[in-house]
Order: sequence, then C-alpha cells, then structure tokens
Amino acid sequence: MQIIINNSLITEQDWNKQISKFRKETKIINNYALLKKDIKYSLIQAIKKRTPKQGFGVFFSGGVDSTLIAFILKRFSDDFFCYTIGFENSQDLFWAKKIAKECSFRLKHKTLTLEQGDQILKQSVSILGENANVVNVGVASVELACIQLAESDNINTFFSGLGSEEIFAGYQRHELSKDINKECWTGLQKMWQRDLIREYILSKATNTAFLTPFLDKTLIQDAMKAPSKYKIKNHIKKYILREIALEIGLKKEFAFRPKKAAQYGSGFDKILLKLTKKHGFKYKKDYIKYLGNNKQYHNN
Repeated sequence: MQIIINNSLITEQDWNKQISKFRKETKIINNYALLKKDIKYSLIQAIKKRTPKQGFGVFFSGGVDSTLIAFILKRFSDDFFCYTIGFENSQDLFWAKKIAKECSFRLKHKTLTLEQGDQILKQSVSILGENANVVNVGVASVELACIQLAESDNINTFFSGLGSEEIFAGYQRHELSKDINKECWTGLQKMWQRDLIREYILSKATNTAFLTPFLDKTLIQDAMKAPSKYKIKNHIKKYILREIALEIGLKKEFAFRPKKAAQYGSGFDKILLKLTKKHGFKYKKDYIKYLGNNKQYHNN
C-alpha cells in the first residue's frame, strides 16, 4: 500500500483510487478457517517485511493490535522497545505493564503529570496547525509523548496499529451500521483526511517514520474478504482478529481486552477536558483553537 511517495503523502484522490481498486478486486469468503489462515499469514508477512534491521519502537497501548505486533515482532528481532505513556491510573499503563511482563517485552513507560500533558498538548496543536482538532490532538499527543520518551534510546522508527480498526471493524459506528463491511470500506477511504494527514505531519515534524502493517495491501484485501458476521460477534469488535491472536499465542485476557482509542486509554482526553475547564472554556475544541491562536505557546 503506497502512502508516502518521494517523501510526500500521496494525494487524497490517489488514496481513494487505491481503496476503490482493492474493493473491486475483493470478494467475500464464508470459510472461517480459511479466512483466519490467510489473515494470519498476511499479518505476519506484513510485519516481517517492515521489520527494520536496527533498533526501533512500537507504540504500545496494551490493546490487541499493538500486542499482536510486538508478539509477532519477537520472531524477527529482539532490537526493539515498546513505548507506553499515560496519566495516573490510566488503563493503557496498567495493561501495558501487565502484558509486557507476561510476554517479556522490553517496555519503556512514563506516567505524565498534568503540567507535562499540558506542554505536549500545546506542542501537538502547534505541529498540527490547521489540522488540530480534538481527535487529532489527542492521538498526536500520545504519539508525541512516546516519541519523546524514545529519544534517549535514539529510536526514530515506530510500529503503529493504524488501520486495524477499519479493516476489522473496531469502532462503535461499525456495530451500529446496517452493513459493517460497507462501513469498513467507507472508513478506509476517509482515513486519508482523518488519519493519514495527521500521521504524516507529525512524523515529518519529529523526523520519525511510522510503520503500518495493518495498511498492507494484501492484509487489507484478506481482512476485507471476511463477512461482517466474523468481524463483530456477540458485540465483540474485531472478533476474527482476536481469535487469530489466540492462535498465535496470546492469552485470552490480552487478545479479548476491550480497547479504547489512544486518547482515552492514555487519559489524554480527560486531561484536555480538565485544561479546557481550567482555562475557562466550555468545549475542548475552543481550548484547542485558543492554543492555536496563541503563538506564545508554540514550541514551548
């Protein structure tokens, strides 16, 4: 899947062309065993071919996506760290520590203070510029904090689970949709505006590279061959991926851990709300706009 061409993000039009092409080429398969076999193989290969020869990191939340990535990576390299950040009592910190200990991952983690969170939020708003909105700032802040945590290890390449929610139906809007797979395809197309711009701007500003195995062409097509009934079952989202995680070797409590988005699991969204109220604003979007309009905060 081509995302970066000549050091630049591909255009939205070209992204949509690729997704449309994949959609035309992809046919639904109702053989569950075959689907699991193909998706498992594609996922392992997508990670293997992206594994750097030298030290790198994993954005690690303790959710099934990042845990699977780290678990599979151990087959190909031992030269990586998992990076987790959060605020006091955050779910991501709790699960990251628990899983890292159980799976023998090398984990670097940090519990942020309100003041540190405030600084990172300001930096994220400054970096994102006109693309700074509540979701983008929340996600970018988590990634930026991990990038800063990795600086002492001279790590500037990171695996990300971006794309998993779309191809395996991980959002509430998928469960509420009348046609889950149709919503998956729509979400994939919207990723350029919703996710790819943010990731490109952040990686460029921090001189880092993000590796996204869930956006591998073959994995996308294999995942999208799975009918809706295998993606959400008994209200469990990403069901087929979680079963594959079990087959690969993850404990059930890790494979089936309900996961919140990065900004929620880390606690960044709560911190943003707290700072919004502290500065006299009613809505988080208004505080973000305020930060964007106050250049005194930029690069602080």
